[in-house]
Amino acid sequence: MTEHEPRDDLARTDPRYGRPRPDPAMPTVHPDWDPRGTQVQVDPRRAYDQMRRSCPVAMGSSGAWTFFKHADVRAAALDDDTFSSAVSAHLQVPNGMDGAEHTRFRRLIDSYLDHQQMVALAPTITTVATRIAAGLHVPGPIDAVELGSTFAVQAQSAWLGWPAELQDELVSWVAENHAASRALDRERMAAVAQWFDRIITSVVTARRELGDAAPLDVTTELIRDRSLGRELTDAEITSILRNWTGGDLGSMALCTGVLLTYLADHRDLQLRVRSGVSDTELDAIIDEVLRIDSPFTANRRVTTRHTVVGGRPIGPGERVFLNWTAANRDPDAFGDPDEFDPDGNAAHNLVYGIGRHVCPGRELATMELRALLRAVLAVTEAILPDTARTRRRGRPPVGGYESAPLLLR
Repeated sequence: MTEHEPRDDLARTDPRYGRPRPDPAMPTVHPDWDPRGTQVQVDPRRAYDQMRRSCPVAMGSSGAWTFFKHADVRAAALDDDTFSSAVSAHLQVPNGMDGAEHTRFRRLIDSYLDHQQMVALAPTITTVATRIAAGLHVPGPIDAVELGSTFAVQAQSAWLGWPAELQDELVSWVAENHAASRALDRERMAAVAQWFDRIITSVVTARRELGDAAPLDVTTELIRDRSLGRELTDAEITSILRNWTGGDLGSMALCTGVLLTYLADHRDLQLRVRSGVSDTELDAIIDEVLRIDSPFTANRRVTTRHTVVGGRPIGPGERVFLNWTAANRDPDAFGDPDEFDPDGNAAHNLVYGIGRHVCPGRELATMELRALLRAVLAVTEAILPDTARTRRRGRPPVGGYESAPLLLR
């Protein structure tokens, strides 16, 4: 939910992109850990907690660095000059940009996601959530991640004005995207990316063919946008829509799994939310639950110059992962990381990132999650763990749950 991660592993570390290659004069560093090791696959949160204690700035088996401590992650996220976001060989608007280029595109993006726009959108999102909740079988079992995927597709389609006939394909795409990411299968991930780009192209082409008769929605508005003093290129439009949809669909599904599972496991909190908390209080609860169990594992950076973090020298052109999950569970920032304290922890919560690349869709995401939680609670008397089915943890590069079975009563 921060500006979403590029889907390739091609760091911009060659002269074409103005980024230095890793400095051959730097001493050889042997790996401190395996980011794909067994412990990480079984329970990433606990594995990251352990790394934060034992090796807070760690070289991984792939040659990339990972920062696990809250202070280091925060400092790197705020230091755009040293830790560049231009990590991809492909166009990523605006998350793969730095400096003035990022500022220009970020201003454009923010205009579609400002508070006034979100207030106007809220009734539509509430209608989508209410309709989906009304279709649940109560009493009965659900998978909270699948529910979140269905909701995300319908909510995002309503916001962007995408046709209903695409929704089944988008739900299938979310599942395949997660599967390809978990497997780290580059060919499969490339095929998934191309699939999504074809979906976007079909939507944009249809709008252009309609011309002045195109529906007046966010997608058409983006195609006609001239706020940069020119038309957006096809590549820029595709990148922006990919960022708004491709990343957010999976993120919303994962967030739904975490939130509903947490309410099922913490009946006192579930009863508190059912009692009629304000939107402000519910938003704070959502942020805190996602801090405790963040679905957003990490974002990438590439160093532009020599630096030292946690006593470890890092040369220019090095790949770096900012591990949000570990940072949001750092006792130095939060005390007991599993203690639920929305008010006390809010100031240090990094779920949506920090700095120039803080998530532009934070208000949209929170509004969507709030609407879905209220709708599901309204059609149930209780949400319970489903002990007959097995929960499966998400595996990097995603967090949260791969499968979150629950019972509705």
